Amino acid sequence: MERNELYPVFLKVSNLNILIVGGGNVALEKLSFLLKSSPNAQVEMVSPLFREETIALARKFGITMHTSAYNKSFLKNKHMVVATTDKVEVNEQVYHDCRAQSILVNVADNPPFCDFYMGGIVTKGNVKVAISTNGKSPTTAKRLRQFFEDVIPENIDDLVKNLNEFRKTIKGDFEEKVETLNEFTKGLVNKKES
Repeated sequence: MERNELYPVFLKVSNLNILIVGGGNVALEKLSFLLKSSPNAQVEMVSPLFREETIALARKFGITMHTSAYNKSFLKNKHMVVATTDKVEVNEQVYHDCRAQSILVNVADNPPFCDFYMGGIVTKGNVKVAISTNGKSPTTAKRLRQFFEDVIPENIDDLVKNLNEFRKTIKGDFEEKVETLNEFTKGLVNKKES
């Protein structure tokens, strides 16, 4: 049986320089999801043309837009790149240029040309759940996102903040603190089972 071998991480994209190559519907979708999750993301875009909605969103969030064809000079000082053009040869060029410079790259709708996937995301205050189907089914990720949005309570953030304050008061070493917090939060799992 095939298994998902991706390693999930949560990136502080306000500390990273991101480039989106393209200005069409897919670029707008990627920019929207990125900014929804991380409004302070450091993003630049490059494309000969941009949709009006993309321009409006970019202006609202102070995104730098380059009205130009892609060339590898746009990769300077970038940590991550998302290629979204409708030209396969441009997307693949972006991929190869990024790989040559050890820059993480995602070519939309082309899993073999991705170092990472942009999965489904659920956010409730400080709690964030990311969902991956290993690039196989965005629809499944969307349905799972909707499920988690329903089952994670709105007040989960209160619990997180209270437990953080409680954690500061616990005496002992790391293992003792973990054991105390595990005992304290056991009810979260048991409530869902009953």
